Amino acid sequence: MSKTLLKGGRVVDPANGRDGAFDVLMDGGRIARVGRDLPVDAGTTVVEIPSGLVICPGLIDMHVHLREPGQEHKETVATGTASAVAGGFTAVACMPNTNPVNDNAGVTEYILKKAAEANLARVYPIGAVSRGQKGEELADIAELKRAGCVAITDDGHPVSTAMLMRRALEYTTMFRMPVIEHCEEQTLRGDGVAHEGFHASALGLRGIPGEAESIMALRDIALAGLTRGMVHIAHMSARQTLDAVRWGKSRKAHVTCEVTPHHFVLTDDMLGAPIAYDTNVKMNPPLRETADRDALLAGLADGSIDVIATDHAPHHYDEKHVEFDRAPFGITGLETCVSLCFDRLVHAGVVSLPRLVELLSVNPARILSVPGGSLSDGAPADISILAPDLKVTISVARMKSKSKNSPFDGWRLRGGVAATIVGGRAVFVNEGAGIQL
Repeated sequence: MSKTLLKGGRVVDPANGRDGAFDVLMDGGRIARVGRDLPVDAGTTVVEIPSGLVICPGLIDMHVHLREPGQEHKETVATGTASAVAGGFTAVACMPNTNPVNDNAGVTEYILKKAAEANLARVYPIGAVSRGQKGEELADIAELKRAGCVAITDDGHPVSTAMLMRRALEYTTMFRMPVIEHCEEQTLRGDGVAHEGFHASALGLRGIPGEAESIMALRDIALAGLTRGMVHIAHMSARQTLDAVRWGKSRKAHVTCEVTPHHFVLTDDMLGAPIAYDTNVKMNPPLRETADRDALLAGLADGSIDVIATDHAPHHYDEKHVEFDRAPFGITGLETCVSLCFDRLVHAGVVSLPRLVELLSVNPARILSVPGGSLSDGAPADISILAPDLKVTISVARMKSKSKNSPFDGWRLRGGVAATIVGGRAVFVNEGAGIQL
């Protein structure tokens, strides 16, 4: 692979304290050097980066559903990673609630094989906590780790009992793996389909209180303190849960957390408008009240929240085009995340651009202990080139994802993706951003 020099962009690399005009030299799929006015050797390809574009470590989405094996009508590893690179992500970590469940090395190896065939974004499988995600006995965590899993979770369900969670946290300390928890106290959740509040009541929908999330989070944070294990709170939605995370961090528990763009942008008033009972606003955890949304924005600003993840959850049109109660939870998110983050966080003054890179790259790499998160010499040449001022109109029809279940269709936003580079190879280029790779 020949050398390529990216010249002229604003480099934002928080892990190395860089934010300014630097050149980035790639050689053999790795970062060779970052500096000002780097010399150009014979045979080096020089790519001029248009003014205003940002070069940063490749974005990593640590919460994605690729659906394969078993649900290929919704998404495959190939279509999911195509969606990822179009969204600026160089790597994704995929949840285990496939069919069969990723609770053994055979399924993990199958996913990695499909990812190698697709040859787009890097894929990091996440294994199940319990066999079959049934909440009865631990999966073979050592086997999952050897096969390539970077974390464990029963996502879609909480870890069923405190004792099972304790054992999972104890075992994962041996491998420095986090347990990613879908926090939901099942008796409080019941058969709810939306946030328990005015809007659900007005529409006759069964509610899920925020306490269903926070109570389970408190249990797991306490157990992380007991075991010294690492717990990561997935798709946090409620202000009470953020309080629980802050409590845990103040007591030095190994707790981290993530939020999704739909939870820091939307609120439960979307249940009734602009379209009542729109199943594209049905997700789990549900959209919460304005006070919850505002608390999440504050947590992003003050550093309490570690990661932005999409919880990309593709569903076939026929599955979503039913009564609200019967529709599955979840929306796609890989191709809308960056634009929503720029428009609602950076341009709104909630977070700085370096802080956004921490949330989308540095911290996911650190929590999962995977390569990436920096443009250090010798690091993989996984790079996201972002266009902060690009005018974007979201179109689900043009998305690379196999499924189109998004509430953001038609939204006009400021900021987007110019290009995605994985291992020194351009895997996505947005012609509208004025870049040639």
